[in-house]
Formats: sequence, C-alpha cells, structure tokens
Amino acid sequence: MDIIPYTVKPREDTGLFNAKMGIWLFLASEVMLFGGLFSSYIMLRINSVNWPQGSSILNVPIGAFNTVVLIASSLTMVMAWASLKQNNFKKFKIYLGATILCALMFLIVKLSIEYPTKFAHGLYPKTNTFLAIYFTLTGLHGIHVLGGIIVNSYFWGPGTKMWKTDPKRFTNRIEIAGLYWHFVDLVWIFLFPVLYLL
Repeated sequence: MDIIPYTVKPREDTGLFNAKMGIWLFLASEVMLFGGLFSSYIMLRINSVNWPQGSSILNVPIGAFNTVVLIASSLTMVMAWASLKQNNFKKFKIYLGATILCALMFLIVKLSIEYPTKFAHGLYPKTNTFLAIYFTLTGLHGIHVLGGIIVNSYFWGPGTKMWKTDPKRFTNRIEIAGLYWHFVDLVWIFLFPVLYLL
C-alpha cells in the first residue's frame, strides 16, 4: 500500500503538511461564510431606525459564562496537543476530555437555558430582525461546536489507535482539530460583543 506523501513531513513548496494546508483552505471558506453573515448584520443594523440593544433581550452573564467556557476549551485544546508533543498520552486524554466537556457545557447552556428562555417569552426568529440574526449566527456557530465535539470525541476514543502505530501523524491530526476549534472559539469571541453588548 502506498502512503500519501506529506502527511507528516511538510511540503517543500508550502512548508505545510497536507492536512494543515487543507484546514487553512477550509477555514478560509468558513471566514467567508461568517464574514458574509457579519456583513449582513452590519448593513441591517446601520439602516435600521429602531434596532433593539442586545443586552435588553439577551442574558449577558450567561453569554459571558459561555465565553469563558470556550476560552478555557481553547486552552485545554492547546494543552492536549502539547501533551502529545511531550509524548504524554495520559495528559492528552485528560486535556482533550476537558475540551469536549467544555464544548458540551457550552451547548447545554445554549440549548437548555438561553434558547428555551427566549421561546418562553415569545421571542422567536420571526419576532424581529435582531432575533433572526441572533438565532442564525448562534445556531450556525452551535452546529460548528457540535462538529468539533464529534471530531474531538473520535480522537479521544477510537481514533487514539493511531497513537500506537503512527504517533507523529496522530499529533498532526490533533493540531488540525485544534486549529478548527480555535476558529470556532474566535467566532464566538466576535459574536458575544456584537450580539450581547452592542
């Protein structure tokens, strides 16, 4: 069986291994997706006469709590990757597990506290343009968080078999998953002030 080149060693033309090049291209498309949505938000808000302030509708302390949770998950993701670089598989499992738990906590807060509270008060996407944007952006972000949970759970569970057969390649995969996860966190760091505070 032939091995695809540049799965571990960087390419000579880019200085990146294949997966890293692929994730940067994917993240570029994600930046365009969220960039288009943010641009739409700005255009709608600039041209609106009676735009509601996010803090009057949204729960700022809960949003701030979720921000801290996601920032913590970024830190644990870096520590998981660093643990593999130090050949400490046990610490990797602990840190990646903490990342997954933080992501789950974020979704639980969003789906069991924030959204139901809005619905209980009759606040739906159809209520006004602000809420339509809020549910669209936070819903899309939530789908990305769920995707990160699935990928990281795979690498925490059955995907760990690769650590025994090809540890360098496994470490590269965790680095790629980490780049995706940092992007998800970065999007929320923009979403929180734009939706909740302004």
